[in-house]
Amino acid sequence: MTASRPFVFEKSMLELAEQDDVVVSVTQLSKKFCRSLKRALYYGVQDIAAELLIKKGHHETLRTGEFWALRDVRFQLRRGEALGLIGPNGAGKSTLLRIITGLIKPNIGEVRVTGKVAPLIALGAGFNPVLTGRENIHVNLSILGLTKRQIEHTFEQVVEFAEIEDALDAPVLTYSSGMAARLGFACAIHTSPDVLLIDEVLAVGDMKFRAKCYRQLTRLRENGASFVLVSHNPNSVLSICNSAIYLSGGRIIADGPPDAVMTKYEEDLFTQGPEKIVGQLQLPEKPAQQSTGLDILALYFRDQAGNMLEAPSSGETVYFCVKCRARAEMSRVGVSVLIRELFGDGECVLNLSSEKDDCLLDLASGETELQLHMPYCGLKPGSYTMKVYVSKRPLHIYDAVESFRFTVKAIEGMSQCSFYQPRSWTAVRPKDEPLQLTEA
Repeated sequence: MTASRPFVFEKSMLELAEQDDVVVSVTQLSKKFCRSLKRALYYGVQDIAAELLIKKGHHETLRTGEFWALRDVRFQLRRGEALGLIGPNGAGKSTLLRIITGLIKPNIGEVRVTGKVAPLIALGAGFNPVLTGRENIHVNLSILGLTKRQIEHTFEQVVEFAEIEDALDAPVLTYSSGMAARLGFACAIHTSPDVLLIDEVLAVGDMKFRAKCYRQLTRLRENGASFVLVSHNPNSVLSICNSAIYLSGGRIIADGPPDAVMTKYEEDLFTQGPEKIVGQLQLPEKPAQQSTGLDILALYFRDQAGNMLEAPSSGETVYFCVKCRARAEMSRVGVSVLIRELFGDGECVLNLSSEKDDCLLDLASGETELQLHMPYCGLKPGSYTMKVYVSKRPLHIYDAVESFRFTVKAIEGMSQCSFYQPRSWTAVRPKDEPLQLTEA
């Protein structure tokens, strides 16, 4: 017995240390709403009466018109961690953030928060439009818990970060929505928060300002701040967060590493309905009177051995194939491919053209498979849409496919990369410095 006591004591101390490190603890959290305002008011009176009479169990079941916005959600956020919340619209992400901030109460379960919380939700919504930017900074920082001396110390930093020096003494109603959002963001992050709740606000301002926001968030995290980030942009989640939760219908569908959770989300989002991703596309043959002389019949991928692929993999050799039929011999035909991320800002991530590569193709009459050989698929794991067209210079397009949807599978080490980089490693001895060997 005496020999085991020190071990039990050390384990208890470790558990206490881990518990002290938890800044947000969500346990069996459920929240329901009613879609009818009249019923919601009536149910609200019922709930208040039940609370006063200490009736238990009245929150467990749904009444007429009610639905679960969150159901049995549980997780822990530790100091210095960043958690990404992803999911479709209406999944319960914003509701969860509002419960953590204390704006609304859960029906079941509890939330425990340690430290100061800075909610970056609907930035600028709390500003008084009649007051100037200067006055709103003082009011906003006071609401966020800063003393008068702390506000005076922080004021210049907020103004400099928000980049509103010229409009500081103008009423906020004269600000653009982007200026108001930048000011709200600057106020929130300069309160030395322990937990930041970020709800789709990293798109404020131009690219330069967004980069500054990311740098500031990185510094806060290095100083021990924790984040909960809601975003539909996979790059934000993958670059900032070290864990993620996928919510759908108010329930946790998946949690764990951001790349695995994002992959599951994308698979669910684009494997149902008319936007299903299959990796191959077969097109009906055009009648002769509708054909321009060359018709695209199918789009698909092949591996190095020539086998059909459902999806290419980052870093692996792949052939993208355009099967077409020429109704007569053709010369100097070009193929163009434009690829965009399905999750993102719609920017083109890859634009390839055989014409720009000075590689125009001669086609015989009948069916031909045009192949784009990529020794390494440089696209990161994710879902993409591709536009393909076969043309002849200068502007004659024979046929085109506006949207061919496909996925790129992951390989090890691609979770936080923007593209795959072919690489090799070696150790080289400097030519002008003799290698010094020491004997063991």
